[in-house]
Amino acid sequence: MTDQRPPPAPPPMDAANPPGLPEPSAPGAAQAEQRLDAAGPVPPASGWSLRSLEFRAALLLILMAVLLGGSVLYLLWVRGAFEQTQQLYLTADDSDGVTVGMDMTFSGFPVGRVKRIELADQGQVRIQVDVPVKSARWLRVSSVFTLERGLVGAARLRAFTGILDDAPLPPDAERVVLRGDVSAEIPKMVADARDVLQNVNQLTATDSALSSALGEVRTFAQRLNSNKGGLMAAVTGNEADAQRVAQLIDHANQLVQNLDGVVRKADQQVLGKQGLVTDAQGAVRQLNALLQDARQTVAQVDAVLKEVQGVAGNAREATTNLGDLRADVDASLRKIDALITELNRKWPFAPKNKEVTLP
Repeated sequence: MTDQRPPPAPPPMDAANPPGLPEPSAPGAAQAEQRLDAAGPVPPASGWSLRSLEFRAALLLILMAVLLGGSVLYLLWVRGAFEQTQQLYLTADDSDGVTVGMDMTFSGFPVGRVKRIELADQGQVRIQVDVPVKSARWLRVSSVFTLERGLVGAARLRAFTGILDDAPLPPDAERVVLRGDVSAEIPKMVADARDVLQNVNQLTATDSALSSALGEVRTFAQRLNSNKGGLMAAVTGNEADAQRVAQLIDHANQLVQNLDGVVRKADQQVLGKQGLVTDAQGAVRQLNALLQDARQTVAQVDAVLKEVQGVAGNAREATTNLGDLRADVDASLRKIDALITELNRKWPFAPKNKEVTLP
């Protein structure tokens, strides 16, 4: 009768000690082996556990793909890949310092990005700039574009707009870039400095015009500091001419003093207390009084004439009034004659012909 018992299970394999390798002699390995022997054989994994593990791995892969795609989309959005843009073409003689992706700034803020650099048919560099539509309002038809490159740092593409009320810059516009390369100006600056140094050497030479002028100034200063003539000798060049100039100045001072005396005398004769102006003012006042008397006489004549018209029937009384009026008129004429005679005796009213003809 045969034995129907199943064959004994193979001993469990130790992951740390595969078959064919010598047994570890460490005490920890022996203790781990004893624990595995005590726990028994490991049961095989079930189908649900495998499917759950596969689902988790797939979910992790999908999540990683979503995160990677979202990062790419976010970077594209940040870089303006989804913005509506218009093209601007800039032409320059040299593309040194210009790179694809560099920003074009306005007042320090980026308003465009270089997308492409190509060589045009005329041999010039053609730079394509993508300008977002929301930033295109800062660019006008009068805008100026510059490419600046300093001694240190990268080149900068900048836009300047002086008049914001001009018409907007149309799409696909083409403008010329003005270059401002400091390093390109260095040879010219060195040449200018060399010319300046040569001019300074020519000015400071012993036979130069500046040296001669300084010699003349020194000679003038020596004449000025000398005791022979002083300033006049330094100006005229010799002592004799200086003496003549001094004599002329003395004569001029004497003439000025004499003229001052004459002006004082004329002032006293004309504007003094006994001067002609005072006499003329008195004569004018007398004439004014005489004219007032004449005005009163005329008023009396007017009144008498009215009385004559009113009482034309009384001839004797009218004749008496006319006689009085005649006497008043004669008295006024005598006063005028005396005043005219007084005025004729005073200068500057004295006429050449001193006779006065009375009416």
